Amino acid sequence: MAEEGRTDKKKTRELICICCPVGCRLTVLSDGEDMEIQGNRCKRGKEYAVNELLHPMRSLTTTVRVKGGADKRVPVRTKQEIPKEKIMECMAVLKKTEVAAPVKRGDIVVKNIAGTGADIIAAKDISTSSFHVMDKML
Repeated sequence: MAEEGRTDKKKTRELICICCPVGCRLTVLSDGEDMEIQGNRCKRGKEYAVNELLHPMRSLTTTVRVKGGADKRVPVRTKQEIPKEKIMECMAVLKKTEVAAPVKRGDIVVKNIAGTGADIIAAKDISTSSFHVMDKML
């Protein structure tokens, strides 16, 4: 992932670019004001390094409970990336979240989670449990 060190009062950080399959090894030298990026083979690598150091973003995938479903949990994910520092806050919300079956892939499970602007969506269809339907009939 990333390694840190110091060179002549400049902070050194090593990253591996994930913009494409090449996976360039990037070295970022920073003195607090200026950044020098080395090792990128294209401008996307430079943009990746700057964004990763200044505003790291991540996709979040996990599961939430399902009430009355054929499965007890449904996989969910963010519709867009969220700030890395918001991941634990989002996980705390999702830990308390339960959805009712049936669930369709793409359904919004949580809108604008933790004020990030990103929705949490279902990543799988979950049908209603046949036992749950029978309970309603009795």
